[in-house]
Amino acid sequence: MEINNSPSRKVWKRFRKNKMAFAGLLFILLMVVLGILGYLITPDQTPHANTMHLQLSNKKPGRTFDFLVIHRHQHIKKVNLLELMLFGQASDIKSIPVTSYREEGNKVYAREYLGDDEQSEESVYPLLKENRFQQTFWLGTDIYGRDLLSRLILGIRVSLSVGLMAVLISLFIGLSLGAVAGYFGGQIDAAISWFMNVIWSLPSLLLVIAISFALGKGFWQIFIAVGLSTWVDVSRLVRGQVMALKQVEFVEASKALGFSTSRTIIKHILPNIAGPILVVASANFASAILLETGLSFLGFGAQPPMPSWGGMIKEHYGYIIMDAAYLAILPGLAIMITVYAFNLLAIGLRDAFDVKSQNISV
Repeated sequence: MEINNSPSRKVWKRFRKNKMAFAGLLFILLMVVLGILGYLITPDQTPHANTMHLQLSNKKPGRTFDFLVIHRHQHIKKVNLLELMLFGQASDIKSIPVTSYREEGNKVYAREYLGDDEQSEESVYPLLKENRFQQTFWLGTDIYGRDLLSRLILGIRVSLSVGLMAVLISLFIGLSLGAVAGYFGGQIDAAISWFMNVIWSLPSLLLVIAISFALGKGFWQIFIAVGLSTWVDVSRLVRGQVMALKQVEFVEASKALGFSTSRTIIKHILPNIAGPILVVASANFASAILLETGLSFLGFGAQPPMPSWGGMIKEHYGYIIMDAAYLAILPGLAIMITVYAFNLLAIGLRDAFDVKSQNISV
């Protein structure tokens, strides 16, 4: 058989015909690249982009300020490129924004920036090597004077990592319970279906909050909490698909050949329902991102100073009615566009795999 006629090639061709879904996939890939690069592309490379200049709080996008280095830390370890990309580099300087400065001998006389309409007294600082630099805040600063662009980029990691881990957890639980319920039926199916209905009846956000209370606040706890609340969709889908497939000829042949139940399910049934599983996994990825942002907004998700889109909205939602609405709108747009991209991907996968009318074969 030629490669061009393979099922995977046909699925890819159908997927590419859906331009919106393909655009969603490209956007997701862009977000993944930005999330992986992380600190390598952020203007603020300190851990969690947490460099604060309270004098610069709520500054408009595009503002540029002069900074004066007033102290250098001697015991800050320089990290390698991989550590920088993953964890950032602790700052080895202490700096202040200034409006003017002049050098005399080994001293620097500078006026610290206090505000656009204020002027401070001149202060004296020691003259240090490379003691002045400029920084442009392309998306402005938050209420603590931190670079908003850096925190938005690092927030990608939180949302995508929570979505990925939550989907993996939900797939593991959902595939296991759904396959067992659909294949064995009877009392086993009744018990698992009852448990699924109980979980299904609980509001997702309340369930996640309850699990978070039990596990404690923190970044890693979110993975488990969101994953444990999104597996029911997978389980119900797998149960129905397995029930439809377990009477098909190749399953009966597998039983006749003496293959074990686990091999029959894993190697013969589940591969034939990969399309619907990928569709629901994509939809669950979007749901996991929304749950994580909701948790962070309520204070149960990623804890400060870790940048999270939901946490950024929590810190700045009061500015929506003021002249700094962009502080809450920008992370909100990031959430909306990312979730929309995953929903487009789910729709594209549904059409590509032709879930509603797919032919099931060995």
